[in-house]
Amino acid sequence: MNDRHTRRFGLGTATCLVMGNIIGGGIFLLPASVAPFGTVSLVAFGVLTVGAVALALVFGRLAERHPDTGGPYVYAREAFGDFAGFLSAWSYWTMTWVSNAALAVAAVGYVHVLLPGHPSKGTDLAVALIALWLPALANFAGTRYVGLVQLVSTVLKFVPLLFIAVVGLFFFDPHHLGAFHEGGGSALGGMSAAAAILLYSYVGVESAAMSAGEVRDPERNVGRATVLGTVGAAVVYLLGTVAVFGTVAHDKLVASKAPFSDAVNAMFGGHWGGTVVALIGALNGWTLMSAQSPYAAAKDGLFPAPFLTKRRGVPTFGVLAAAVLASALTVLNYLTGSGGVFEILVLITTFSATVPYLLAAGAQVYFLLTGRRDKVRPARFARDLTLALTAFAFTFWLVAGAGYAAIYQGVLFLFAGILVYAVMAARRTTRQEEDRPEASGTTPGHPAAVPPPTADDAALPRTT
Repeated sequence: MNDRHTRRFGLGTATCLVMGNIIGGGIFLLPASVAPFGTVSLVAFGVLTVGAVALALVFGRLAERHPDTGGPYVYAREAFGDFAGFLSAWSYWTMTWVSNAALAVAAVGYVHVLLPGHPSKGTDLAVALIALWLPALANFAGTRYVGLVQLVSTVLKFVPLLFIAVVGLFFFDPHHLGAFHEGGGSALGGMSAAAAILLYSYVGVESAAMSAGEVRDPERNVGRATVLGTVGAAVVYLLGTVAVFGTVAHDKLVASKAPFSDAVNAMFGGHWGGTVVALIGALNGWTLMSAQSPYAAAKDGLFPAPFLTKRRGVPTFGVLAAAVLASALTVLNYLTGSGGVFEILVLITTFSATVPYLLAAGAQVYFLLTGRRDKVRPARFARDLTLALTAFAFTFWLVAGAGYAAIYQGVLFLFAGILVYAVMAARRTTRQEEDRPEASGTTPGHPAAVPPPTADDAALPRTT
């Protein structure tokens, strides 16, 4: 049950939550990552944007039907049962805390750009842990402070990015673009290769749906925030990438480690530290996301009971568990001195992000085809079904683009969750049996159990 006093996210804050979670540190490396494929990568970005908006619209429709905290988990469980719901929650939870560790480690690299020097490994570890725990503390303070941090950080990164994108048009030089398709093979192959890198740029479109229990008027605002946040992020992504392509020479962009800083340097001179702001904003939002899915699953007995602990609208145990696990992974990364273990777990997140999306899109198809359209007007049926199928195809493309290693590692980790589900399901079944009346006894308001018929009974004449 949702307490109305915990619904502190208005439309603006919910939109910032979506936009802030989508726009993480990745946007600052994307132009350099796809530059080797040529400007055909911009076409790939446009195609992906259409798929992301379709997915956003599907989440909006699903939130109208089930405006509860947990988003994809709630939809999967309602459509396909407990096991599918658990897989959605387990995959999403895994993705969030491992991604937070990756963001924290990335933040260290950008701090080096802003504060050049020769820091020790211990200093780097301290910076990474601070990057993890500051957003956790903001979450402990409650949804009001989470929303404030998200609003401020989103504005601080969105406005400068949009400024660079718009001003970059005045410095745009077509000679910097390079060829439409770089390298061997066909242009279609180049677009697909670029898409494989860009596919996960829009992870986070579900953020408002995941926190629907904290959004005011969720039936109306979750869908609007999801679409507005996704479109806003798409504007920044597309215009920003075009601006960088047109202001930084192609040969330099391919080797760039900070393409947006190079773009600023090309336009005005100097460097820009907006990446740090983006990373902190993303960490703040993803810290909240890491607690919402297990909280919803715990209410149904599919996650351990401590995940139900909630203060000021925030599932505090979930925040704490995610921060501790992300910290442990970060410490392991620095102590081993090798990114091997860390990189494997990061690969897992690329696959884990797609499982809740596939199940949510499938749930919408199920709701529509089974006639469960209590909140979907008949005139919208064809449009909603088209959107759901497009979102499913988009997410399926995400899975294909993850690569063999990511799918292999991700499936193994997904299957490991089956053991957790078995334990939780067994506990719930045991509790239900303990609460069930004894079969041989009577309970108030219930008739005594009827004994099975005997041979003599069988010989008696039947009456009607």
